[in-house]
Amino acid sequence: MAQRPNLLLLMTDQQRADALGCAGGWVRTPTLDRLAAEGVRFSNCVTNSPVCIPARLSLATGLYPHNTWVWDNQGHTLDPESPTWMRHVRDAGYRTSLFGKTHLHPHSGDLRERESLMHAYGLDDVDEIGGPRASERVLSHMTARWQELGLWEAYRADIRDRFATKPHVARPSPLPVDEYADAYVGRRAREYLAAYDRAEPWCCWVSFGGPHEPWDTPESFASLYDPADMPEAAPLPEWTREESRPRGYLHERLSQPPELEPGDTAAMRANYAGNVTLIDAQIGAILDTIEARGELDNTVIVCTSDHGELNGDFGLIYKSCLLDGAVRVPLIVRTPDTALAGGATTDTPAEWFDVGATLAEVAGVSLDYTQFGRSLMPTVADPTRPHRREAFCEHQGEVMLLDERWKGAVNRAGQLYLLFDRVADPQEQDNLAGTGRADTVEMDVRLRILEQMVRTQVHKK
Repeated sequence: MAQRPNLLLLMTDQQRADALGCAGGWVRTPTLDRLAAEGVRFSNCVTNSPVCIPARLSLATGLYPHNTWVWDNQGHTLDPESPTWMRHVRDAGYRTSLFGKTHLHPHSGDLRERESLMHAYGLDDVDEIGGPRASERVLSHMTARWQELGLWEAYRADIRDRFATKPHVARPSPLPVDEYADAYVGRRAREYLAAYDRAEPWCCWVSFGGPHEPWDTPESFASLYDPADMPEAAPLPEWTREESRPRGYLHERLSQPPELEPGDTAAMRANYAGNVTLIDAQIGAILDTIEARGELDNTVIVCTSDHGELNGDFGLIYKSCLLDGAVRVPLIVRTPDTALAGGATTDTPAEWFDVGATLAEVAGVSLDYTQFGRSLMPTVADPTRPHRREAFCEHQGEVMLLDERWKGAVNRAGQLYLLFDRVADPQEQDNLAGTGRADTVEMDVRLRILEQMVRTQVHKK
């Protein structure tokens, strides 16, 4: 049993696909770049939903939002009887653990009192935290530590001031870097792995709360990047103002834009980049711990994020829409075999809940329940092998399709209101939907979306 590979799931919150040194080039991520150089990077991975709760619910269950009926960040608790990949991996003989954020239940009260719920989901050893905003009011082992150290009140005051004045202000956290949430999560994971002495192989899920806003990266990482060096945000195109074509939830978002002043976007991006680099350093320390145990050559590592962050694209912040900055996320799979063979990048589409099916296959587990995740391992073994023809993302009753050439989305009425040629228009400035310039493509994309919805229906007994 001990010869089976250990499993390490490294997950961030709100990290764009281009926020990697090896992808966008504007963020320094030496550890993640190393994993990409020793693994397979999926350049076209799409989250199943561009908001936390439905995306994380999809990861746990392998179901789409149209199966769970959780389309947004509503108060929802995953049924403890629901089958999950974590439970199946645990039942196969792995010792499972979680350090960080799950958001599989509401962030309220005292998370320490809900560890039995985490156990029901399939997680044996748990140190759960709330997200950055929730940690202003939610008790956890982390916030209890902040309270003991006399740090929590300063954190709470900072959060309250931000959201009472300028939520998107970029300024350092009052927390020292070693007590910042992402440092806490990394440290707790390292301590756990360093002390692990059980006979079972381990499956460790490290779920960082960053680089999710607020833009409060602590020093010295807050000043690591010069705002002047940050890439420009995707500008707001003229098509968003046209009334004659089908419209969707993106237009609702655009109707209430944040009040961005000159310099805000660059400042946010610089602070955000600092948080990504902070997390990258924590991941590096975790890998050092595993290597010191002599287990790196027997560990499969998956790195991903639940959704992206617009950071000023189209004049918007946060996520909650189907633009690329919100829906495309990093995905890297590193195995002992890929480390020997050398890294590769594949453009084949992938969906973020494929992570659960992947870890299950590595653990030797068959997911014998209705779910739609597909293991990435065949493509990891042969990066020239296609994984999916297209990937899907859902939000607010809308459905998006992305393949290697096209991206399209239907609104709640079933009308195609977004269509982009991803090769010719990577910044999504020329929306072809409703223009008559790509009628055949429009019909094909819409039909493929409808076929997907029929194919993935779940009929409850």
